[in-house]
Amino acid sequence: MLSVAKIQRRNAWRYYIRGVAFGDGRRPAGQSLKDAQELAGLPPGRWLGRGLRALGLTEGAEVSERQLELLFGEGRHPDADRIERGLLDDGVDAATARRLTVLGQPIEEIEARKQTPLLGMDFTFRPQASLVVLWALGDATVRLVIERAHERAVDAALRWLEDEVAETRWASGRGRAKTPALVVAAFRHIDNRDGLPLLHEHCLILNRVQRLGADGDPVWGALDTYRLYQNVVAAGTLYTLAMTTEVCEALGLATVPREVTPGLRPVMEIAGVPEDLINWSASRRQRIEDALEVLTDQYVKDHGHLPGERGRHGLGWWAAQETRPAKKKPKPLQHLLAWWRASAILRFGQQLIDGLLDRCRAVGAAIRARVDPAVDVALAAVDVAAVVFTVREKFSRRHVLAEARRHLLETLRGREFTRGLDDYIAHRALLRYSRRHTVTEPGREAPAADRMTYTADFPVPHRWWIAPAEGTPPRESSRYERARVASLAVQNAIRGARIRADTATEASTSTVSAPAGHRDLEGETASAPHAVDHPGRDAALTPAQRAADVQVHQQAAMPEEYLEGRTTDPATWLRTPKNLDRLAAYTRAAETRRRAMEDRKAAGADPASPVGGRRQEHEQQRQQPDPGQGGQGLRP
Repeated sequence: MLSVAKIQRRNAWRYYIRGVAFGDGRRPAGQSLKDAQELAGLPPGRWLGRGLRALGLTEGAEVSERQLELLFGEGRHPDADRIERGLLDDGVDAATARRLTVLGQPIEEIEARKQTPLLGMDFTFRPQASLVVLWALGDATVRLVIERAHERAVDAALRWLEDEVAETRWASGRGRAKTPALVVAAFRHIDNRDGLPLLHEHCLILNRVQRLGADGDPVWGALDTYRLYQNVVAAGTLYTLAMTTEVCEALGLATVPREVTPGLRPVMEIAGVPEDLINWSASRRQRIEDALEVLTDQYVKDHGHLPGERGRHGLGWWAAQETRPAKKKPKPLQHLLAWWRASAILRFGQQLIDGLLDRCRAVGAAIRARVDPAVDVALAAVDVAAVVFTVREKFSRRHVLAEARRHLLETLRGREFTRGLDDYIAHRALLRYSRRHTVTEPGREAPAADRMTYTADFPVPHRWWIAPAEGTPPRESSRYERARVASLAVQNAIRGARIRADTATEASTSTVSAPAGHRDLEGETASAPHAVDHPGRDAALTPAQRAADVQVHQQAAMPEEYLEGRTTDPATWLRTPKNLDRLAAYTRAAETRRRAMEDRKAAGADPASPVGGRRQEHEQQRQQPDPGQGGQGLRP
């Protein structure tokens, strides 16, 4: 999970120097950062990113208080004091010497235009609550595995931001350049403001990067922070996917979906960690829910109706701000571990706490035995495209990529997967099941692939109302719930088409050889690095058996209580006569689309016919990579 905050002069940077760098506590006045960290037993900050070389810093080196103040408080070189003294000794006047230590545009010039300078951004990475519980209550080996996975996942997310997202802009956005070199100061925190476990990492990204100027010399400029904000969700899903997968593979665990807020996406938690234990670590949740109820009642009184989806998000943010406790004095990790364990044993019993890891491994082994380390790429692309379209209607590649990473986490339940599979699924979803919405004006250069917007043609289900638990008012179905219904309807139509087509093929053949790869919706074979058949089986399955096995595989990892649905109890809405009629109509529409696709395929089967010739030409054009993708995109 990933959240973002701004670092601005005159307010925010002091907060980070005095609080965030000190374990989110309140540093005593007059005490240096290094001394305060040593007395409190807190780990020092560390430098990350490829941009450190231009500043003379080393990755992994300790962050000093003066370096933090110069970079994130004044926008100057972290070694500005030494550089300035050397220039003064050479006879340079004080104003010029100071200006030569500034990175990019001086803050004073920005403030003279009545603008607030942005010095950096705080990207905060944190794992799911169940992983935090295992880290807090596990032994030293478990903590080491989780901490290493956390570090590598943070590094992977930052590398992805550097490689795919980071750009600098100048001349009011008329000039742009890729800048795969960020400067990051990372500070690890181990608890929340209530003193309960909350492993997370504050990564302060400097809003200064280096590029080559017109004369070939390096020039410092500002990041395109808007692009970073746009890709926060994609970076957060990459962190969650990487960390969860590594921990599950190392410890033999698996994941299950946990509904936190009705109607919103489930969180993939570690299977076997009790709900009460998760709620014990999330101490603020009940307070936020109580405050949210009060804010919702006031909203209804003021506006005369319940808040919509955006309104609920806004009220939730206000509830979180109102219930935020004050800073506390930080404590060493060893003291906190002893207190956390004693508190958990007192509340849940020593047997549960001592056997927590064994319990999670047993449940994880049962789930992993039912899940093949395979992904149906065709169904994954359809699911991703249908969900993103239903939720957003118009979308970009970053939205599809984030949903592809969620799909891998939900489908594989913590199993390892081929590197780059998320990019491949996103590319396939855009190529096969989406169409461009961006129109390039004549005479202008087409935008890069990651700046284009897309849409799709999936039928959108109607809204419905859900009767929740007793004592709470009914609510309208969320966009995510409607997206799941849209995706499942299209996937079921595809499965039905596969089974009927493959059954007809089996009737005309007496033997079936092992396939070279998985056959997708349009009968093509997946490339070798992304083969999705089931390797290692003694007997090859027939095509119809494989198609039927796909449907079983999608639900194989779910415990019985999850088989009926991931977001709401179907008894509250799915089985009502009105909604059954809606779903039936929706299924008929999907079947009509499937038949139309089969008819087009049959009409274009003869290459000699005019229709078949046009079909081949159309397929050749569709398989060309998008502009800006270069040779990196995989063609199905």
